[in-house]
Amino acid sequence: MLLAIVLVLNPVVLDILYTAFFSSEALSRNIWQPIVLTGIAALIATGSLEWFFRRLAFNRRARGTTTA
Repeated sequence: MLLAIVLVLNPVVLDILYTAFFSSEALSRNIWQPIVLTGIAALIATGSLEWFFRRLAFNRRARGTTTA
């Protein structure tokens, strides 16, 4: 998740986000919007999976159950 935050705050990525949503050229918006939205969906899916597995491990550790 920290890597995702660093990537989003990168100046190049900020320029791509601006181009995808705030550009005055329709062609730029139509090209970059699906790419950016797919990237956002991938980051959300990765974060959700990480949260699920961390919660699963925490609950197992609280119960004292091991994986083996």
